[in-house]
Order: sequence, then structure tokens, then C-alpha cells
Amino acid sequence: MAYAIIRAGGRQEKVSVGDTIVINRVAGAAGDSVEFAPVLLVDGDKVTSAKADLEKVTVTGEIVEDLRGPKIRILKYKNKTGYKKRQGHRQELTRLTITGIA
Repeated sequence: MAYAIIRAGGRQEKVSVGDTIVINRVAGAAGDSVEFAPVLLVDGDKVTSAKADLEKVTVTGEIVEDLRGPKIRILKYKNKTGYKKRQGHRQELTRLTITGIA
């Protein structure tokens, strides 16, 4: 079973064909194809980590859907001054399926 470690959405992900991952939002609609370059390692018949060998390999994925992460509540408070500030954040995410490592 071949796998690769790719940089996607600001993080590194270990993926193989058929995996579904959730990363930071990628431009495109559902059904579009996205390509990633492996960062660290490709393991097929043998482990490859040389930069010259990794440049020949591409990892492709298909966008399944766009979604938003859980709500994060941010609260700032200073004692005895009456200062309170509340803010929320929801990260925009993309779910995609890895279709090939070639």
C-alpha cells in the first residue's frame, strides 16, 4: 500500500489512495481535481525521500465538499476595568478524497 506525506492546508498529512482528509479551504467546486507535491516521503515498493525523486511524484485528490469547522469562542477580559470583548471564529474547510499517487 503506497502512502505519501504531503503539505496541505498549512499542515502535513499522511495519505494513501482512497483516504478522505479535511484541510483548510482550497479553491474549487465539488468534483474538481487538486494536485499536491509530496513533502517528505513516498512509500510504494521502496521508501523515497530524496528531493530529486519526490519532484517526479504527484498526489491527486478530488474535492468532495466545502464545510466549516466548529465554532471557537474567544473572550478577552480585564479585571476591575469593565473591559470585556467576545469574538467567535469558524474555520473554512474542504473535505477531499485522495484519488492517486503517481
